[in-house]
Order: sequence, then structure tokens, then C-alpha cells
Amino acid sequence: MATLTTTPFLPSSKLENSSINLQQSPLFIYKTRRKPKKPHFFVPVARLFGPAIFEASKLQVLFLGVDEKKHPGKLPRTYTLTHSDITSKLTLAISQTINNSQLQGWYNKLQRDEVVAEWKKVKGKMSLHVHCHISGGHFLLDLCAWLRYYIFCKELPVVLKAFVHGDENLLNNYPELQDALVWVYFHSNIQEFNKVECWGPLKDASSPSSNKGNIGNNIWSMPQPCQDNCNCCFPPISLIPWSQNNDNDNGSNNNGNNREEGQALQQHQL
Repeated sequence: MATLTTTPFLPSSKLENSSINLQQSPLFIYKTRRKPKKPHFFVPVARLFGPAIFEASKLQVLFLGVDEKKHPGKLPRTYTLTHSDITSKLTLAISQTINNSQLQGWYNKLQRDEVVAEWKKVKGKMSLHVHCHISGGHFLLDLCAWLRYYIFCKELPVVLKAFVHGDENLLNNYPELQDALVWVYFHSNIQEFNKVECWGPLKDASSPSSNKGNIGNNIWSMPQPCQDNCNCCFPPISLIPWSQNNDNDNGSNNNGNNREEGQALQQHQL
């Protein structure tokens, strides 16, 4: 015969309470399985190949003995721009001559990432002359000359925007300076990178979409100062010492093109 066994019947509410008690009891340890987190790989994207962006909050401007009411065609005006890899901040000195104290120290001499510029009036027309050091001085710069040329070309609109932003009062007082042509001197002991390029008007060259103006088009020629003393050229000599080699070479070999080759730049010290 079959035996009949009975099991006690508990209401559902009591069953729920008993399950809760079991979970809270120290005799029963419940381990919840967590889904393993997918590993996150943080790949640093080098700004080298990203867009060049100007951030006004990272720019420090120093005015050293200049008057924003004075036109640069009457009072010398230069820009000295340096960058700190530690703080990512830019320092712009606006003065009558290059701010040499800003370029001292072994780090600056090793990196040579400064950009210096000066306003010039040649035969009555204003232009901005910007100088970048590509290579020469020590072998590390020579090894990465192509990369340095690429970086300078990529970051130059940011540099020009820093000039415009830092000296905005001058440009507001003399808005015609926005139409001044920008001439960029690349100094190198390698002939391929020792050249001068015209980047077009300042208002276009400082825009983020700037692509080295219209280089290659025969629409601008290097301005040549008068040989004799005159009132239409100012200053009479360059305010940037290490620009003399390129200036002399361009004066004798200017063929009207926007790209001009110069002689190899000798080792120099600012």
C-alpha cells in the first residue's frame, strides 16, 4: 500500500517572511555574482594631430614699455610668445624689442618653441613678420626638423590669434592692421625648411580654418625696404637679431613667390 505523507501548508506571506529570515541568517551566505566589468582602455589622443584651439584663459599678456595708442609704424612693437608644457599656458610679451628674459634657461634653449614677431612698415604698408626656429643649434632639433615644421604650421593660427587677442586694443584703435600681410620666417640649417611663407592678411591667417593662406599663388611679393633713409619704412633695421640671414637672402633672391628659400641659419643665441 502506498503511504500518504502530508506537508505543512504555509501561507504565501509567511513563506516570504521565512525566505527573508533565511537570507538574514548567518548560517546562509548568499553571494551575488557581479558581471565582470569590461576593461576600459584609455588611449591618449595626441593634440599633435588634433585641431589647434586657442584658449584665452591660458594666455598671460605682459605689456613692457609700449603704448597701445601709438601706431606700430611710429613706435617699434614686437611680440614674444612662449609656451609651458607643464601648465599648458602661453605667455605673450608685447614690447619695443624682443623680451630676452623670457627666453632664458636651459629648457627654453633646448625646446626652442618660442615664436617672435615684429610689425614693419615698408614703403608705407604695414606687415607682420613672424619668426619660428625649426632646427639648428643642437642635433635633437635637426632630427625632428620635419615634425617641428609641421607643428609650427599647425599651431601658427593659434599663435596669431594670441597676438590678436593680447593686443586687441591696438587692433581696435587701428583696424586696418587686420588687413596687414603676415610673413612667416622658418629658420633652419636644412634648406628644405629654411624658407619664408606669406599667410595672407592677419584676419584670415589667425582664423582656425587658415591653411597657410594662398601659398603658391603669385599674388604677393616680399616687401623690400628702401635702400636710403626715408619716412616710408620703419623700423630701419629688424628688431629680431636672428632674422638677419633670412632678410638678406630674401632681398637678393626674391622672385615674387610666396615661398622663398634662404641660406642655412647659423647657430645663434638670443
